[in-house]
Amino acid sequence: MKTALALPARLLGRAPRVNLVRLQGMIAAQGRGRLSDADLAPVLERAFRAGKPKAVALLINSPGGSPVQSSLIAARIRRLAGETGVPVHAFVEDAAASGGYWLATAADDIHADPCSILGSIGVIFAGFGLHELIGKYGVERRVHTAGRSKSQLDPFRPEKPEDVEHLNHLLEQMHTAFIAHVRDRRGDKLQGAEDLFDGSFWLGHEAVRLGLADGIGHAVPVLKERYGEKVRLVPYGIKRPFLARFGMALTADALAAAEERALWARLGV
Repeated sequence: MKTALALPARLLGRAPRVNLVRLQGMIAAQGRGRLSDADLAPVLERAFRAGKPKAVALLINSPGGSPVQSSLIAARIRRLAGETGVPVHAFVEDAAASGGYWLATAADDIHADPCSILGSIGVIFAGFGLHELIGKYGVERRVHTAGRSKSQLDPFRPEKPEDVEHLNHLLEQMHTAFIAHVRDRRGDKLQGAEDLFDGSFWLGHEAVRLGLADGIGHAVPVLKERYGEKVRLVPYGIKRPFLARFGMALTADALAAAEERALWARLGV
């Protein structure tokens, strides 16, 4: 009686592998739970190289944040994709808005849920004017600088027209860079109107119609359809500090959470 020999797994051929990277939260250089280029660098490096993946899938759920960090992260994704030849797919969950959409456009294609929010291609600066408030309490603001513009946009002093003009000039430059990136990545898929870049945002089907996304679909079924039912989906992400897992955050983290909550609220989420 003959006994069948067990063949090594390498000879049988393994199921294709797709590495998943979760990009969730506000985009900022600092702060626990934030998305930053420094924190994501090792995660993305592993995702593009570990296990010879057939693709990398980005699971995006972000209301935006820092334009610089958005640009750095997106550039890193494109650089790694070019070095490895690995295609990149983006799947939007609640939102890929503002900087979150910047990250989504680093992918070769974008899928979303019908209720996902996409877009918000604009730049915002927000603050408070508190000079009248402190005046009511007899508080005098004293500021001494070397450099005429060193104290511009101080919330405890009256706003100066020249400071606002300078700020608007900076915001326009950032907006221009954002638009250039979207046009470069989405190309002829975009359906025309300049309204795409006025800061508006849309839900899934409308985003597809406008060329901001390529289709409606969720990560698992889309990836199975593309790479086969036996595709192996391997998750990667930023590890949270030990104490943060038990909700033991500092005051700074509470303030960061409030700031992120405000970004989500702007989208009605």
